[in-house]
Amino acid sequence: MTHLQTPLTGSTILLRPLQPDDWPALMQAASDPLIWTLHPEPERYKPEIFKPVFDGGLASGGAYLICDKRSGEVLGTSRYYEFDATKREVAIGYTFLVRSRWGGATNTELKQLMLDHAFDFADAVWFHVGEQNLRSRRAVEKLGAVYTHTETTSPTGATRATVFYRLDKAIWLAR
Repeated sequence: MTHLQTPLTGSTILLRPLQPDDWPALMQAASDPLIWTLHPEPERYKPEIFKPVFDGGLASGGAYLICDKRSGEVLGTSRYYEFDATKREVAIGYTFLVRSRWGGATNTELKQLMLDHAFDFADAVWFHVGEQNLRSRRAVEKLGAVYTHTETTSPTGATRATVFYRLDKAIWLAR
């Protein structure tokens, strides 16, 4: 499954496989409480809350560290998960960016890189978003993803409503 962590390079960012020694820099990037205000886990800026997410990323085999291509600054993380080779589907999520990169081209470039790569081995990509996270919901809708359903989930022990969006390869390629 090494294809899930193929390094990806864009015009301004680099995505490389997440490594254990990335903890200090990624925790620093995640430590801004305002990043998490719309997130189902609004205290993810705390090390004891973020550490299981970081460890889960390492264990997933699909997590990336997002870096500024020129400066090397750590900008956040994202990952592929729930890859199903039989259905040719994968999910993209656990994404966050430092606030200095909100509202600009970084998230667009990130998703472009990850979706282009995902559609080399998948026919559909799923996004799972907290029901109240309207900023993230709008972002995946702009990509062409379509709402399919809502489930009550507890991926980290806290039960919450999660909305599911699907983006099919044909829609992505036709944009």
